Amino acid sequence: MSKNQSFRFAVAPMMDWTDRHCRSFHRVLTRHALLYTEMVTANAVIFGDRDRLIGFSDAEQPVAVQLGGSDPRALAQAAAICAERGYVEINLNVGCPSDRVQGGNFGACLMRDPKLVADCVAAMKAAVAIPVTVKCRIGVDEQDPEVALDALADMVLEAGADTLTVHARKAWLEGLSPKENRDIPPLDYDRVYRLKARLPDVPVILNGGIGSLETALAHIGKVDGVMLGRAAYHEPELLLGVDAAFFSAAPAHADAFAAVEAFEPYVAAHVEAGGRLHDVTRHMLGLFTGRPGARAFRRRLAIEGVRAGAGLDVLRAAVDEVRQAERRREMVA
Repeated sequence: MSKNQSFRFAVAPMMDWTDRHCRSFHRVLTRHALLYTEMVTANAVIFGDRDRLIGFSDAEQPVAVQLGGSDPRALAQAAAICAERGYVEINLNVGCPSDRVQGGNFGACLMRDPKLVADCVAAMKAAVAIPVTVKCRIGVDEQDPEVALDALADMVLEAGADTLTVHARKAWLEGLSPKENRDIPPLDYDRVYRLKARLPDVPVILNGGIGSLETALAHIGKVDGVMLGRAAYHEPELLLGVDAAFFSAAPAHADAFAAVEAFEPYVAAHVEAGGRLHDVTRHMLGLFTGRPGARAFRRRLAIEGVRAGAGLDVLRAAVDEVRQAERRREMVA
């Protein structure tokens, strides 16, 4: 097993979700998990509004950027720009199955061309001093995962890739929507375990279908680390347990209430700068999932948080819904 402990737990890059506000919120919940940007294309980094697309604050660190693309030269240029910005890792997307990504010849369809992926990795490695990593599937369409995953892994590692993150299911680019690709076909964790066993000195991270910290911990030892996506986003309170469970460190905060209080200055600063409350609080809707008052918390943020002029008072009132509901339950008990 690799001695590299840096990537024992990560929150997956997720389009429309893991923006700077989401990452800032997640960082309040865990000091040590590796956070990722949404995927951003190489050309967007080169020609687009960089502050909007790849801007982040030092408080989010450690944070990695995920790039999409298939042109080695453009990816190298984008990687250099991102490294200069201070990201700790450049990750290449070889797993997204969306039609838009396929149309741009990147994402999961690149698993059909491992030599091109290796060329992209080599170009980025030559351009930056920070780790360059690859996130992929176990295969696409009719590929045999036993052959396809090994072929990709061997080529990108020879090109210099530092870490492999594997979503443990195939991507079906023909006949399934991106949403269906999150659940179909079945996960195959054993295939990722076999990859790790074959590559004992390479950090291999497991992604896909992990719904709890207990489940995530069960994978450690068979792989070097785990990456959670939807579970971390929809139930962010679980992130409060990450530092103790995966990094033998004290929790960032005692509970979700304390975490929200610690996050208030960020929320206030965003609103005072002219931003909308909902820009931030849309990432917090799942915080109290399963608790009394959780529905009222979500309702306040969803209805009042989107109104013009909504501020910190709305967030505080939403949190009070949970506090009051828990007090009522204690009184009845």
